[in-house]
Amino acid sequence: MLGIVFIVLSNYFRILSPQVSGFVVDKVEQFIQLQNHLPLQPNEHQKNYDVSVKLFIKEVNEHHLNFANIIVLSAATLLLLALCSGFFMFLMRQTVIVMSRYIEYDQKNEIFKHYQQLDTGFFKTHSTGDLMNRIAEDVSRVRMYVGPALMYFINLAATIGFSLFFMIRENWRLTMYVLAPLPVLALTIYMVNTVINKKSEKIQALLSDLTSTAQESYSGIRVIKSFVQEKAMLGFFTRNSEAYKKNAIGLAKVEAIYFPSMSLLIGLSTILTIAIGSWYVIHKEHNVTAGTITEFVIYINMLTFPVSAIGWTASMIQRAAASQKRINEFLLTKPQITDTLGAKPVVLNGAIQFVNVSFTYQNTGIKALKNLSLHIKQGEKVLIMGKTGSGKSTLVQLLLRMFDVGEGLITIGGHNIKNVQLQSLRRQISYVPQDVFLFSDTVQNNIAFSQEETIAFEEIENAAKFASIHNEIEQFAQQYQTVIGERGVTLSGGQKQRISIARALLKKPEIIVFDDCLSAVDAKTENEIASNLYRYLEHKTSIIISHRIFSSFRFDKIFVLEEGELLEEGTHEELLNANGFYAEMFRLQLSGNKEDLPITA
Repeated sequence: MLGIVFIVLSNYFRILSPQVSGFVVDKVEQFIQLQNHLPLQPNEHQKNYDVSVKLFIKEVNEHHLNFANIIVLSAATLLLLALCSGFFMFLMRQTVIVMSRYIEYDQKNEIFKHYQQLDTGFFKTHSTGDLMNRIAEDVSRVRMYVGPALMYFINLAATIGFSLFFMIRENWRLTMYVLAPLPVLALTIYMVNTVINKKSEKIQALLSDLTSTAQESYSGIRVIKSFVQEKAMLGFFTRNSEAYKKNAIGLAKVEAIYFPSMSLLIGLSTILTIAIGSWYVIHKEHNVTAGTITEFVIYINMLTFPVSAIGWTASMIQRAAASQKRINEFLLTKPQITDTLGAKPVVLNGAIQFVNVSFTYQNTGIKALKNLSLHIKQGEKVLIMGKTGSGKSTLVQLLLRMFDVGEGLITIGGHNIKNVQLQSLRRQISYVPQDVFLFSDTVQNNIAFSQEETIAFEEIENAAKFASIHNEIEQFAQQYQTVIGERGVTLSGGQKQRISIARALLKKPEIIVFDDCLSAVDAKTENEIASNLYRYLEHKTSIIISHRIFSSFRFDKIFVLEEGELLEEGTHEELLNANGFYAEMFRLQLSGNKEDLPITA
C-alpha cells in the first residue's frame, strides 16, 4: 500500500514539470514580445494548470521578478520537482521491489519445506530438472509479477492517468491528434512481445538442454574419455548449441523491430504535436501557445515508457499466472506418507517384527514382498541375503516408512510403526543406503550430518575409526577439513561408503541398517570394518543387507529372500546343515579362495 502511495506521489511531481516548462516558454514568448514592442497575448491556458503550479505562478507574479530571476527560479523549481519525484521513486522501489524479494524468499522456503515433506514415491515420478524449475524459474516469474510488473502497472496507470487528465483539460482536440499513434504503438508492442515470449520460452528450453548436456559431460568425463567419445560428445553439444544460436539470432531480429517501431510512433506523435500545435498558435486558435506545445511534447515523452511497458507487463502477468499455477499444483500435492491421527513420539527398543507383509510398487506394479513374516530380537545382528530384486532394499524402505505396507504390519518394540511419529521413528534408526550420497562439503561436516547440534571432534574421529576410514582421512591434504566435491567425486567408491558408515555410527541409534554398503571395498577392508562394527554394535539391533557372506561377522540370525518371500531362516550353522541355498553360496565363496563372491555367481 505504501508502494502505491509512493508511485502516485512520484508521478505527481513528474507531471508538474511539463506545466512549469510550459509557463517558462510562455514567459520567454512574452519577453520577446516586450523586446519587440509587440502587444502581449492573453494566456488563458495557465488556468488549467495544477493547483501547485498555480500557486508557484502566483508567487512569481506577486514578487514582480525580472525575466532572469524567473528563469533561475523556474529552473530551481524543475530541479526540486525532479528530486522529489526521484525520492519517491526510490521509496517506491524500496517498498514494492523489496516486498517482492520477501515474497520470493517465503515462496522458496515454502516449496523447499514441501519438497522435504513429500514421500519417496513422488521423487520417483518427477525429474530433478522439473523440481528445480519450480523453485527457481517459476518463483522468479512470480516475483517479477508481484514486484516489477505490479510496480510498472501502477506506474503506467498513474502516468497515463495524470497525463491524459491534464492534456484533455488543457486542449482535448490537440490531445486526440497527439495520442492517435499511441494505441497502434501499444498493439504493436503487445504483438511483438507475444512473439518474443514464445521465442524466449523456446530459447530457455534449448538453454536448459545445452546446460544439461554440458553438466552430464562434466560429470561423466571419465566415461567419455575411457570410451574415446570426446568427438561424438562435441558433435552432440555443437548441434544443441547450433539450435540455440539460430533461435537466439531469430529473437534478436524480432527485438530489432521493437525499438525502431517504438521510436517511429513516438516520433509521429511528437511531429503531430508540433505541426498541429504550431498551426493553432499561428492562427491563434483554441488558446494554444508555445508553452502548450512544450507541455504536450514532454507529456508524449513521459508516456513513451508506460505505453511500451503495457505489452511487457501483460506478458509478465501471463507468465506469472502459468508459473503460479505450476507452483500451486505442486504445493497442493499431499505426501502419501504422513503421521497418522494420534501418532506420537515413542522410545523404540530395537525388537523388529514383520507380520504377513506384502508390498507392490504402484508405478511399476512389481510385487516386491509377498506375505513376509520375520522376527528380530532386540540387540540381534541379522544378515539379509538374496538375489537382485528379491526385496531386500524394499524391506528396509518399509521399515523406515519411506513407503507404507500394502498388507500386514511392521512393529518395533511392540509399536506399530504407523502409530509412531515419522521423525521419532527415523531419528532412532541409522541407515546406510546402497547408493551413497555425500554433500559438497568437508569430510567432518559429512560425518556430522546426522547431528542437529555441534558435536565433539573426538566423537567424529571415533566414528571414522570404527568405519576404518580415519587413517585415510589423515592422509588427505586438509584431513577432516578436506572438501570432497560434489557427491564425493574426489573420493573412491570405498571411501565414500566408509564415510557414509561413519555418519550412521555417529548417530548412535538403537537400530542400524547397512544396505549393501560394502560393495566397493576389498575383502581385507571389509573384514576389518566388519570386525570393528561387531564391537561397536554390541547391544544394538543391526541389519546388514548383502549379496555376500561375511566370514568375520557372527550373526545371530540370517534370512535368505527370494522373489519377495522368505526362503531360509536360521543361524550360520543351521543353514549349512540345511544344505540349501545359503550352503551353496558358502561353498562358492570357499572355492574362491575365501574371497566373497556375488550371490548371483
